[in-house]
Amino acid sequence: MKEFLERLKAGSLTGNEKIIPIYNEYDKPELNRSEILRYAGFPAAVLRAQGKGKKDDSFCEVPTDEELARRLDEVIELAKGQFIYRLSYVCAKLGRDDEGYPVLPFEQHSDDLKKNLENCEGVIILAATVGAGIDRLIRRYERTEPATGLLLQGMGAERVETLVDTFNDEVNKACEDMGLKAHPRYSPGYGDLPITVQPDLLKLLEAEKRLGITLNASYMMSPSKSVTAIIGIG
Repeated sequence: MKEFLERLKAGSLTGNEKIIPIYNEYDKPELNRSEILRYAGFPAAVLRAQGKGKKDDSFCEVPTDEELARRLDEVIELAKGQFIYRLSYVCAKLGRDDEGYPVLPFEQHSDDLKKNLENCEGVIILAATVGAGIDRLIRRYERTEPATGLLLQGMGAERVETLVDTFNDEVNKACEDMGLKAHPRYSPGYGDLPITVQPDLLKLLEAEKRLGITLNASYMMSPSKSVTAIIGIG
């Protein structure tokens, strides 16, 4: 990444460079308990609730704070050893077509992505996953113990987003050191960037070989707790 950013700043990239995926494996990122609950769908009012639990379709029973904390501790313990932290990325010079749309290593024509990448001269494209272990655990509990299944869903989402945030922080820091700026990451499925770009994007990243990520007929990724994203560099 450092060499790419140095050449991007110096203006020495030609756009003809071979795109080679870089594979990273991370240690367990720090766990964010409040984010687990947020991804599980708990509104702030519920998280602050006191007194007896009440019925709620999304959780079957809204617990007191103490009960929620106990359940969350149990889920965190239950999920131990179920996660991997793997990420693959590529760096590329960013060109534009006659209409000003960004030219990427996969076909797209997104107005929202065009706006996101305004003033960018390069991109970092990534895929990340925390593996299939959490999916198996969710399937085991979501029907028999919906409350546990919901918290496992939240934990899986928190884990993969924290993994991507960790990488994003590395990109931000590297860009700052170079006097460059990383734009907010943007993923297929946001705005008008369709998820139909996923096959080309994952092929570019060798995601099946390196990360074990595959797509179904509806373009949904497996493992489900996987993320693809584009980070513009300006």
